[in-house]
Amino acid sequence: MKKNMGSIDKAIRFIAAIVIAILYFTNVISATTAIVLGIVALAFLLTSFMSFCPMYLPFNINTCKKKK
Repeated sequence: MKKNMGSIDKAIRFIAAIVIAILYFTNVISATTAIVLGIVALAFLLTSFMSFCPMYLPFNINTCKKKK
């Protein structure tokens, strides 16, 4: 797995996952919405820690800084 996520991309995903968790624990979201957003938050956390997003592969997207 070659890294394809930069630090800003990882930070945005991590913050989004935290916001979703806060919304869940404060009962702003519930039922099906909570389940769907919980899965999205989990995916965001996993991809941010691995620095790899499989959805970027088919589109050849790479947000890492280029090495000189």
